[in-house]
Amino acid sequence: MRRLINFGILSLLCLVFLPTTVFAGTALPELTAKSAIVIEASTGKVLYSKNAAEQRYPASTTKIMTLITALEYGKLDDVVTASDQAAGTEGSSLWLTAGERLTLLDMLYGVMLVSGNDATVAVAEHISGSVENFAKQMTAKAHAIGAVNSNFTNSSGLPDEQHYSTAHDLAKITAYGYKNQLFAQIVSTQHKVIPWPGKDHDRDLYNENKMLWLYDGANGVKTGYTDAAGRCLVSAANRNGIQIIAVVLDSEHMWDDSINLLDYGFSKLTQLPVVRKDDILKTVKITEGKVGKVKLMATDDIILPVADNEFDKFTTVIDAPEKVAAPVAAGQKLGTVTVMYDNVAVASTELVADRTVERKSFFKLIWGSVVGFVTFVIRNFA
Repeated sequence: MRRLINFGILSLLCLVFLPTTVFAGTALPELTAKSAIVIEASTGKVLYSKNAAEQRYPASTTKIMTLITALEYGKLDDVVTASDQAAGTEGSSLWLTAGERLTLLDMLYGVMLVSGNDATVAVAEHISGSVENFAKQMTAKAHAIGAVNSNFTNSSGLPDEQHYSTAHDLAKITAYGYKNQLFAQIVSTQHKVIPWPGKDHDRDLYNENKMLWLYDGANGVKTGYTDAAGRCLVSAANRNGIQIIAVVLDSEHMWDDSINLLDYGFSKLTQLPVVRKDDILKTVKITEGKVGKVKLMATDDIILPVADNEFDKFTTVIDAPEKVAAPVAAGQKLGTVTVMYDNVAVASTELVADRTVERKSFFKLIWGSVVGFVTFVIRNFA
């Protein structure tokens, strides 16, 4: 049975106990970017936006979608062979030569750290047979994520009138990416050494995203530039478990703009303990047991970032039976609790029995049935 709990009362408690400085009136960021947004990753909560739904050329921030698609459709230990087309791709490069072979994982580091357009083509051809087919997969996946105002025609971000995205879509795509541990690892890597076949030394890759050095807690993600797109940056940072994502498109000062957005985002959020480990959230009846009920406890903390005036957007849904037959073991999973933000699941943990309940002996079960039958007869026919 599912039971929904609203956070109305909890919100009043939060207002009493949360630090008073968290929701102080922070000035809106002054930006040079034509489009911008900052969101909290786990809920997708928009903390600030400027023309965030405007379709624009994403340049190499496209490669965030390339990485996600490759991680989900490719095999990391596959050996990828660079074609003539891949080796001859214009723009930023991993300096692949035709016939060169690297693992898919090494290619992806080349894509994200030094923005290798040639590596994106090699990856696309390996996974989908052609860049065109891979781009269709990218677009389909983006739409499935909720980035419905995006369309990709290539894996690199080179200019094309039909290749576009929005600041909000890029933020959604990146938030989705952070659900994958390897995505988070790759986009936060500052330096990586990968092989360079045919050379007497390896490739030394240094991430072009200066935010990894400039900003406390920075953990991603991708720069981009073309004449048509201007300077673009999708950046991200995690502080005290709060993951936020900022996007600036066509920005004159993309580093300053991004720092201002991230600062603003963190100023608007605080951590709220929604569920604590060992909290008792439900009581379940036990049939045929020596004890008549058990309590269900949460197995983990659920702590979520919350902004001002949005407590009523959080609810919890408890999914557990009303009764369970004995025997039941202490710690046995009997349900789950899920936290919803705007009716979308953002976190969950298991609910387990707080005690062991043994099954009644055969004699006691029979005697209980007899007593129950006699009681029924007396009540209804006496």
